[in-house]
Amino acid sequence: MKQILLALALAGLFGTAMAADAPALTATKAPADAAVYIISPSDGATVGQEFTVRFGLKGMGVAPAGVAKEGTGHHHLLVDVKELPPTGQPIPKDDNHLHFGAGQTEATLKLKPGTHTLQLELGDANHVPFDPPLVSKRITIHVK
Repeated sequence: MKQILLALALAGLFGTAMAADAPALTATKAPADAAVYIISPSDGATVGQEFTVRFGLKGMGVAPAGVAKEGTGHHHLLVDVKELPPTGQPIPKDDNHLHFGAGQTEATLKLKPGTHTLQLELGDANHVPFDPPLVSKRITIHVK
């Protein structure tokens, strides 16, 4: 229960877009061999309006938001996002920046028909991207 409340508090704290003049936070250094990737669906796949995205991570572990344990982070799924969130700022939380602060490694999405892009970005305990950023290849999917 305590972790759920912490996750909700962090979501509220970082859930809105940060002001352009907000001070930059110190980014956590990423291990040299770390990588994040989308296991499924594959790039170019055609999926139904409801489908599951499976997240992959190597060279690090997954921990819930708010848990500052070296070598861990948590997933954020960027849906139809053209530019990565700014360095040193928490990843926004909105319909295009989905947070998985409980340590989830997959999610079921519901998207409107059409072409969409998906990309993962790993955030530290405070939702701040790593240095250098750990992002997956951006994939394109077609929702029927």
